[in-house]
Amino acid sequence: MLIELAIGDAYGAGFEYVADRIVRTQNNLSTYLKHPRHDIGGGRYTDDTQMTLAIAEAMLSDEAWTQTHLARRFVEVFKRDPRAGYAGRFYAFLQEIESGDELLARIINNSDKSGAAMRACPIGFYPTIAQVLDYCQIQAAITHNTPHGILAAQAAALAAHFCIYRLGSLTQLPEFLSDLLGYDWQQPWQGKVGAAGLDSVHAAITALSQQHDLARLLKACIAYTGDVDTVATIALGAGSMHPDMQHNLPQQLFDGLENGTYGRNYLQTLDQQLLTFRTVS
Repeated sequence: MLIELAIGDAYGAGFEYVADRIVRTQNNLSTYLKHPRHDIGGGRYTDDTQMTLAIAEAMLSDEAWTQTHLARRFVEVFKRDPRAGYAGRFYAFLQEIESGDELLARIINNSDKSGAAMRACPIGFYPTIAQVLDYCQIQAAITHNTPHGILAAQAAALAAHFCIYRLGSLTQLPEFLSDLLGYDWQQPWQGKVGAAGLDSVHAAITALSQQHDLARLLKACIAYTGDVDTVATIALGAGSMHPDMQHNLPQQLFDGLENGTYGRNYLQTLDQQLLTFRTVS
C-alpha cells in the first residue's frame, strides 16, 4: 500500500495544477516530472505520504488512538523530515510549533479540503467498518473538523478497507460507499479536481471503479488535472490492495522513488508491518 501510494503522490506532484497540455503530453509513466513552478517532483513524495506515515506509525505503535497522540505524530514526522507540498500557511504553522499539544491548542480546524482524506488509507486495515469510521473521524477532526472533511476521510479509508478485505469487485465500490455514507459516489467524477476533499476522493473512487491495473489507474488519476497527486495517493493506496488490480507500474517509478531515511525501503518495511497488523487485528 504505502509504496504504491507514495509513487502515486510523487508522480502526481509533478502534475498538480499544471497546464492541461503538460498532462496530455507527459502523463506516460516514463519518469517523474519535476513541477514547473514548485520544488516538488522528481521522485519526491509530498505531505500526502508524509502524513500517511504518521497514521501508519501510530497504528503500529502501542499508543491509544487519541487526538493527542496523533497530533504528536503529525508534528514529529514533519520535524524529522520537512518537505514541500504542505499548504503554505500550514507549513509555516508546523515550523512554528514544537509539539502535538501546541498543534491542538492553536490549529483552526474548520477546513473541508483533502488533508484528512489523503492520509486515511492505512486506517482501512482495521477489521470492522465501525472501527474504520470511528478512528477516521478522530484523526480527521484534528485538522478538518467539518462534515465534508470528515466524510471525505472516511470514504478514503473505507475504500481501502473494501479492497483490503475483498468486500466486492471494484465496480461495486461506489455503491458500497454510497450505501454506507449517504453520499452519491455512484455518479462518475468528470473534469478538473479541486481542493475540496470530496473532489479528490470522488475522483479516486471513480478511477478505482473503472480501472483494473495500477498503470492505467495512475494515468487516469493524473488525466483529471487539478489536485491530482492527492487523487493518485488515495486511489493507488486503496487499489494496490485489491486482488483484481494488476500490479504493473513501470519499474522506473519504483527505482526513481526517493530512498533516503524515510524513502522507498522504509515504506516497504512499514508495508510488511501493516500486513501483519491486518492478520492480528
